Amino acid sequence: MAARIDIAAPAESAPPAEAVTSVDIAPPADVVTDADIVATVARLRSAFSDGRTKPLAWRRAQLRALRRLLTEERATLEKALKADLGKSPVEAHTTEIGFVVNEIDHTLKHLASWLRPQRVSVPMALAPAKARRVREPLGTVLIIAPWNYPVNLALAPLVGALAAGNAALVKPSELAPATSAALADLVPRYLDTEAIAVVEGGVPESTALLEQRFDHIFYTGNGAVARIVMGAAVKHLTPVTLELGGKSPAIVEPGADPATTARRLAWGKFTNAGQTCVAPDYVLAVGDSAPALERELAAAITEMFGQDPARSADYGRIVNERHFDRLTALLDSGTVVAGGDHDRDDLYIAPTVLGGVSPDAPVMAEEIFGPILPVIRVPDLDAAIAFVNERDKPLALYAFTESEETKRRLTTETSSGGLAFGLPIAHLAVPDLPFGGVGESGMGAYHSAASIDTFSHTKSVLDKSLRLDTMRVAYAPITDLKERLLRRML
Repeated sequence: MAARIDIAAPAESAPPAEAVTSVDIAPPADVVTDADIVATVARLRSAFSDGRTKPLAWRRAQLRALRRLLTEERATLEKALKADLGKSPVEAHTTEIGFVVNEIDHTLKHLASWLRPQRVSVPMALAPAKARRVREPLGTVLIIAPWNYPVNLALAPLVGALAAGNAALVKPSELAPATSAALADLVPRYLDTEAIAVVEGGVPESTALLEQRFDHIFYTGNGAVARIVMGAAVKHLTPVTLELGGKSPAIVEPGADPATTARRLAWGKFTNAGQTCVAPDYVLAVGDSAPALERELAAAITEMFGQDPARSADYGRIVNERHFDRLTALLDSGTVVAGGDHDRDDLYIAPTVLGGVSPDAPVMAEEIFGPILPVIRVPDLDAAIAFVNERDKPLALYAFTESEETKRRLTTETSSGGLAFGLPIAHLAVPDLPFGGVGESGMGAYHSAASIDTFSHTKSVLDKSLRLDTMRVAYAPITDLKERLLRRML
């Protein structure tokens, strides 16, 4: 769920100040100076160096404290999400607060087994000996979060970082100011301030953070800023995880039930007003499937959000005027099948379906990241696969089909961060499925055990006793007998 703009966004793109005044949270923190950032990072590094974060008991205690934050301060977070993005309490729970609670619960249940050293076999030439893989935390990690799911995408990576035994600094997005302020206020109340910090701010603060040495940087956002992050990481040879986005296709074949397909597409596309990196970005309607699908999409929108979605309690808003203007400029890319209404003062764009869209239309030039769903007609599955493969690898690929052969071909003949049949965006809710992109849609993965992999180093440990020196066969001088033995063993 990647935001399109974060640290590179100009300050004027932030939502209007009045969006925050109704939220009962602490006021924004004082301006953070470069010296403050240097001191904060030094404090976190010191806590890690002292071994504070490594015990399993500490990790579990922090995860439980984070869970309490999410449950006890649920109302505060819901108000902040409403102010920033117009999210309903139910959507705030299912896609943000409850999502992270489930991640914590799953991690607590399995953490001990994930951290257990793993024995591996030793080749005959080194026997007798023992070998094992041991996970160790990386150190101090930086998590740069986006605005579109500002609780989920700040705290779900933090779950993995803490579970792996790291100190962590979280940078929320300035484009979700109410949620950023809430996290800055609440995290120090619940978590260990010696090892965990939140730094608010925009471009200057993000730039100052990237000048510091971290042991891992986890960035969720867009490709342009990801290149800035990677450039900064190179100076310290810091490993990075990049959770980006891209144009995630949905392929619909004839024979797939159009009503069910349309409802599921509408749900996946218009959640969070389309501001979801794994939302279906466009539909490839195979053969003659487009007319029925377009009719059912219009019906599904009415069924979910009523005749006037602007009045629906379940439909959100665009994050700011700049994104609103970008999105409304795309509405002429095809024939409006449903929606098309918009109100800049309310940051409202109706759930919109565009038919008759050309592959070179403006709406197909980049990730939409809003409530506009283009439908493109293709003659057959071969054309659909070619369409997908001619473009950057998407973060997700969806298909609605009753054909097992189609499922096999899409699995083997396409590449994407994730692949789902019959249901968009829900693969994120499967705890043991890693989430991440490939190519332009990202690098690295997280969630569940994959988060432990991301925020840990797997150290190789070999243990050979000194009591019997069986290695003498390898020592010089190499006699004919030693050579025969070595060639047989290796």
